[in-house]
Amino acid sequence: MKRRQFLKTSVAAGSGIYFGFLPGCQGNEQTKTRKLKELSRRLVEARSEAIRDKKGKLIGDEVGKLLSRAMENFFGESGAQKCWRQLFTPEDVVGIKINCLAGRGMSTHRELVDAIVEGVKSAGVPEKNIIIWDRANRDLKKAGYRIQTNRNKLKIYGTDQVGYSRRLYEYGEAGSFLSNILVEQCTAIVNVPILKDHGIVGLTNALKNFFGAIHNPNKYHDFSGDPYIADVNMFSEIRQKTRLTVTDALTAQFEGGPPFMPQWAWNFNGILLGMDRVALDAFAWKLIDEKRKTSGLPTLKEAGREPTYIRTAADESHRLGMDDLSKIELIQV
Repeated sequence: MKRRQFLKTSVAAGSGIYFGFLPGCQGNEQTKTRKLKELSRRLVEARSEAIRDKKGKLIGDEVGKLLSRAMENFFGESGAQKCWRQLFTPEDVVGIKINCLAGRGMSTHRELVDAIVEGVKSAGVPEKNIIIWDRANRDLKKAGYRIQTNRNKLKIYGTDQVGYSRRLYEYGEAGSFLSNILVEQCTAIVNVPILKDHGIVGLTNALKNFFGAIHNPNKYHDFSGDPYIADVNMFSEIRQKTRLTVTDALTAQFEGGPPFMPQWAWNFNGILLGMDRVALDAFAWKLIDEKRKTSGLPTLKEAGREPTYIRTAADESHRLGMDDLSKIELIQV
């Protein structure tokens, strides 16, 4: 069943969403601008019970179909390849930023990452120009990823393999060195967080995932991460290179995070897809709170962990996206 819920429109003029790419977006600048405005206010929630077998194990092909359906609905195109070609050119080096901190059970699933790799390749990007990465090799290994550094193949490694930038990036209250994978090696990023509760900042999703790209995330968890998470996302390399976010909500967690706590995990069997990281986080917050309520838990605000950094990311000083869900076009498939 497909349900399209369109409430209001809002154009994030001057927002942190970077639209200098979209090589496959045909037409003149006016047409391109109109297309970009449409995408800036759109969010897709795609779910399917078919992604698991009878034992609850993920089926890679079905996860790939789910991702393709989400892409087609997001771009309004028939055929996922056309969508991926709107994001990347064969000259790009694409980094897929995943989240492996919690190890097996609550890290970005390989089935989804493999589907993204195939999508990026369908845009003409050579496999050797794709890097699956996170903060450290040990985290990737803990989550079941095998480190690969061969220059002629798909690469998988952590920032500890290549180090951090010499330049200190600063905005507001944040100052950090950034991963050289992000700064020096990649021309484009697909952000692939996992949807879960966070015991300090409320929740971790699209914005918080870039704490895995800085050298000092331990400094920025006070005050529920506000304004630090928003400030880090203002760093130019993150704003300008992040072209898409695909939230892994195949298995999500509504309490006890960031470590994996199976008693509070649930098979959401879905992904969230969009370009507006603020809107994705605002919607993720709604999902987490709904699940907490049905499980007899207080909301994040009632628990003293309101993720106010999402609101800050949308304010006049940041303008990274839209936190008012009434102004977002939500497509549920």
